[in-house]
Amino acid sequence: MITAKPASELQDGVGILSVIGKTPIIRLSRLSKKFGLDVHAKLELLNPSGSIKDRAALRMLSCAIADGRVGAGTTIIESSSGNLGVGLAQFCRYHQLRFICVVDPMATQPNLALIKAYGAEIDMVGAVAAAEGGYLQQRIARVQALLASIPDSYWPNQYANPENPNSYMDFMDDVVRAFGATGPDYLFIAASSCGTLRGCSEYIKQHQLQTRIVAVDAVGSVLYGSAGTRRLIPGHGAGRVPELFSPSLADDSIQISERDSIQGCRDLMEHEAILAGGSSGAIVAAIEHKRGTLRPGASCLVILADRGDRYIDTIYSDRWVAEHFTGEVTIAT
Repeated sequence: MITAKPASELQDGVGILSVIGKTPIIRLSRLSKKFGLDVHAKLELLNPSGSIKDRAALRMLSCAIADGRVGAGTTIIESSSGNLGVGLAQFCRYHQLRFICVVDPMATQPNLALIKAYGAEIDMVGAVAAAEGGYLQQRIARVQALLASIPDSYWPNQYANPENPNSYMDFMDDVVRAFGATGPDYLFIAASSCGTLRGCSEYIKQHQLQTRIVAVDAVGSVLYGSAGTRRLIPGHGAGRVPELFSPSLADDSIQISERDSIQGCRDLMEHEAILAGGSSGAIVAAIEHKRGTLRPGASCLVILADRGDRYIDTIYSDRWVAEHFTGEVTIAT
């Protein structure tokens, strides 16, 4: 049982939360050589809870505390496929807030274990209904039911909360410091709740950067006009179009299959010794597909959103891959 802190103590900005967003940009020299491009990576997987979602968790809840929507006795309730749930669990643990994370059966066991380790509660939805939106729509319906039944409860709502994209202003400041006032030629962003996509796009437009955004979606996602289908890798693509999404946010888009995402993860490991999650592999695969249309030597920034250790029983398991995908996924040489 968590003992709530007084509201006055919820305002401090020290401790583990103070390092959120302090992530480096590195050059991926071997993939640069392979692709004939100048490829850099923002290592969001080095955020303290392990993913880019720490930024949104910090911003959404800090703002809610500042304006009085969240106090010492508030219960936080959110739908998550994993990473935001871990980030919110860390924030709520630090501030001694009760947190209920609504997940579905596709959430990885490592993510569920991390959420529980931070002291949060897991609420698992059941089998997918035939209704549009699948698991995501079920999770949101469950969040709304919990909000109605729990007094003093708050839903950050990552899918519509403007503080989600606002959390990427510091991110883009880092990008400009690294690449100069015009930014990199291309920014590859994996699309899901679309907070990162919207935040980066709005910054680029406001600051008149020359950077072109390539949105990397998943085959089976509904974001770019495809029919939604069941997917095995969480945190990439969407079964429901989030309120933050607009097709105009990206200059280009590409859908990547889950098999290619897995191969991209393994290529990233083989060439750069980086153990990253499924959306990172999708971005590597997207560059592979797009490189023939890009200017040789063009500067490309990719976002490595989360660590691969939470996919060790799936993406990095030869047995799991063989069970779910036709054709061998190889280690690149």
